[in-house]
Amino acid sequence: MAMAAAIVATMPALKYLIRITFTPPFPRKLQKFHSLASLSPNFTQEGPQQQRLEQEQQNQLTNNNTTSRSSSSTSYFPKRGQTLELVCESLAFKGKGVCKVAGTGFVVMCDRALPGERFIGRVTRRKGSYAEVTKVETITPHWDLIDAPCEYAPYCGGCKTQNLSYESQLRAKEQQVRELTIHVGKFSDKVPEFCSIMKPIVPCVIQFHYRNKMEFSFGSKKWLPKELLGEEQVGNEKYALGLHAPGFFDKVLNVDKCLLQSEPANTVLAAIQDCWRDSQFSLTPYDVHSHTGFLKHLMLRTGRNAETGLPELMVNFVTSSYKPELLKPLVEKISAIPEVVCWANSILLYYSNATSLLCL
Repeated sequence: MAMAAAIVATMPALKYLIRITFTPPFPRKLQKFHSLASLSPNFTQEGPQQQRLEQEQQNQLTNNNTTSRSSSSTSYFPKRGQTLELVCESLAFKGKGVCKVAGTGFVVMCDRALPGERFIGRVTRRKGSYAEVTKVETITPHWDLIDAPCEYAPYCGGCKTQNLSYESQLRAKEQQVRELTIHVGKFSDKVPEFCSIMKPIVPCVIQFHYRNKMEFSFGSKKWLPKELLGEEQVGNEKYALGLHAPGFFDKVLNVDKCLLQSEPANTVLAAIQDCWRDSQFSLTPYDVHSHTGFLKHLMLRTGRNAETGLPELMVNFVTSSYKPELLKPLVEKISAIPEVVCWANSILLYYSNATSLLCL
């Protein structure tokens, strides 16, 4: 039985209404459209220009597929588990090092590899036109080497380039923006106007303690580096308050101080670290596997008083249930810190969440 169907799309910006009426089965070409907002009012009338455009696109797709098949048979692809000697050439987005296999031009990405560093890497994953490697051994260090000011930098995933000088970080970021402007934004760097588009990067006066919010996780499994894995952790020693270790959702790297947040926030973090494991308080971290435990997250937000300009802090305890009597010793501890002006308790459940707020 024939059925009439109608699709109506309004486009306020273009000031017209499209109404199309057709009878199923739908034409094959019409089924390919996912949105009418990108179509012109007469898109259903296929003219010679539209046919030529579709033919060119089809020919280009066919040529690309043919080229891809022929090149993949002759291209170099390292095997998983293979070790390679590499030199990091630049930094990509999220701080991964860009390297090329000598003599092939094949691109590999390595986490925590920095420009100029020569190292041995083991292939862990292949992704089409490139591969990912894990650094096994450093042969020669990278350029502009400095000592990372944070003791957790080698393990924490938050600051991967702290052992690279700030000036080098700026150059890498500026290069990334430049490449995005040219290759994604389609701006030509050959024209004089490019200098007015691509401005020099502006350094930040404050390199640390600039974040106004940090969220730390309570965990029942403390993440340990390889050299400490043999040590036995018993009782509350297995508990941790800090940041998730890279690649682990259930293991937490214990952190006593973070250089990203303000000094008053670090004072609060140290005060809570000093007492929350005490067995007399009966506080337990939430376990993501068994869904048991009380403490989930600690959120610290720093602001400034509009009149005095002095820092003020809000402390938010995220828990699995509403038990304010358990939080009392922690609240008493942080209330002695002058910068703490407000604390809150957010209850995060499977089906809902609630927050109770108390200003000090």
